Amino acid sequence: VQLQASGGGAAQTGGSLRLSCANSGRAFGQYTVAWFRQAPGKEREFVAAVRGNGGQTYYADSVKGRFTIFRDGAKKTVSLQMNNLKPEDTSVYYCAAGNVILSSLRSSNYAHWGQGTQVTVSS
Repeated sequence: VQLQASGGGAAQTGGSLRLSCANSGRAFGQYTVAWFRQAPGKEREFVAAVRGNGGQTYYADSVKGRFTIFRDGAKKTVSLQMNNLKPEDTSVYYCAAGNVILSSLRSSNYAHWGQGTQVTVSS
């Protein structure tokens, strides 16, 4: 599993961005794929996750109703659609994959990581 995150950028409050996590290695299979984010001076925090079969999802309360995580049909890309963005969403976003339970919030449980992509939301 080799992950490549893309799609970050700048948006205004209330705007939208879509992040993508491409897997150039073997397919995700039954891995849980998640997005985490880390703002300067803060710990990395869980954002959203999708289960291996693409059916079940799990979200942090702070993004529930605004962000949607989903897999493509070939299951080699996981995207994070971010709507109604807020300045507090400004962070570096990372995708991760691992054989973990869907509700695992601990970044240390994920074995595979992509590089980060910056999201900046201005007021």
